[in-house]
Formats: sequence, structure tokens, C-alpha cells
Amino acid sequence: MYVIVDIQGQQFKVQQDQKLFVHRINADQGSEVEFGKVMLIDNDGDVQVGAPVIEGAKVIVEVLSHVKGDKVLVFKKKRRKGYRKLNGHRQQFSEVRVKEIIA
Repeated sequence: MYVIVDIQGQQFKVQQDQKLFVHRINADQGSEVEFGKVMLIDNDGDVQVGAPVIEGAKVIVEVLSHVKGDKVLVFKKKRRKGYRKLNGHRQQFSEVRVKEIIA
């Protein structure tokens, strides 16, 4: 069984006990968070598609940790003008584990 759920504007295909990285969630480590925007449920070939979401379906996840992603360097340059700009960025992520899928 898998579902497609919308978590903070991104769609994820998740299954029971799956770990994934999502954009940082404002929740404490070890706490549970519910997401109600379930768009598709596939239960061994029996597919339900929402319009746009399925009423009553939700995904419960547990926040395992908060981590930072890899550093991304943004380099800007204008030729022959001596203009160079270097910016770095590290995205914040939360590692979550799918505890329960209520369909």
C-alpha cells in the first residue's frame, strides 16, 4: 500500500515505515505530525484518486531529526567589470518516518 501526500507544497509517494527528508517542520524531535492532503491511495491495485484530495485520509509521521542539506554555491560574475559575488546556502530539512497511513 502506498499513498501520494502533499507535505508543505511537495508531493511524496510514501509507504508504511518509510524514512524521507522534507523541508523543515516546526515540530520537536520525536513528536508526531499529521498531514491530511492525501491525493492518491493504492491498496494492492485498488486505486482511489482524490479530487483534489481524499476526505478522511491522512498520514501520521514522526519527526526523527533536523538536519542541513549540502552546501549550494551561487556565483555571479559580470565580465570585464570586476564584479564577482559568491553566496552559499544550506537548506534545512527534517527527517521523518511514516508511522501510520489512515485511508
